[in-house]
Amino acid sequence: DGFQKKGRSARVLSPEEAERLARDQVLVSEFKQLKLEKEAQKNWDLFYKRNSTNFFKDRHWTTREFQELKACREFADQKLTILEAGCGVGNCLFPLLEEDLNIFAYACDFSPRAVEYVKKNALYSTERCKVFQCDLTKDDLLDNIPADSVDVVTLIFVLSAIHPDKMHLVLRNIYKVLKPGKCVLFRDYGLYDHAMLRFKSGSKLGENFYVRQDGTRSYFFTEEFLSQLFKAEGYEQVVNEYVQRETVNRKEDLRVPRVFLQSKFQKP
Repeated sequence: DGFQKKGRSARVLSPEEAERLARDQVLVSEFKQLKLEKEAQKNWDLFYKRNSTNFFKDRHWTTREFQELKACREFADQKLTILEAGCGVGNCLFPLLEEDLNIFAYACDFSPRAVEYVKKNALYSTERCKVFQCDLTKDDLLDNIPADSVDVVTLIFVLSAIHPDKMHLVLRNIYKVLKPGKCVLFRDYGLYDHAMLRFKSGSKLGENFYVRQDGTRSYFFTEEFLSQLFKAEGYEQVVNEYVQRETVNRKEDLRVPRVFLQSKFQKP
């Protein structure tokens, strides 16, 4: 079902792709950009209203991909406290709580509607998780989570939805609740992912930053950019690499290049 490779090198564009990206240099007007920033929460709320809980598949790959959750334990039944920053409707959260009974999870999302969906889920239990609404760029996590108390933070397809100028605020916020020596597990869109190449002209907000039809935004990370972002906030890099996959769309007989960045950064 296609291939997968990991490593430091970015995906190489075909000549046609390179030409198409080079042509598309016109940026969305500053007025519209400010409007998108102001309405970001509303747009994500509408996204969840339209898609309710059906859009994302439950992500059982989280524990598979991130063996680190197991590696974070010094002994087998050790209780772990995790924070899922940007939990959406709980597609990662609930599979994780089901698979691992020794986890207490904090989870937050920008969208009040997403948080409501999580609380209505039959698997939701206040003994095992605490879910709250939060704008990670400005609401202090310390209002809901004690300082230096979290073993693992997952930041999965979340940072890409935030304006690049504000990403450092998210990392600074997370840093305060993470225990020293513990990690942020990161996974998000990488440079030249298929999704980036599909934007129509008139969608570009900045370098590697685009707006979708529904007003939600997406940034595509380079390994260098991400590395600098985390290091500037005091984290140490453990792993930071591209995962390149080719997925095959059998119906349309298309091979689609997917590029993600999968990384791990530690609070010293």
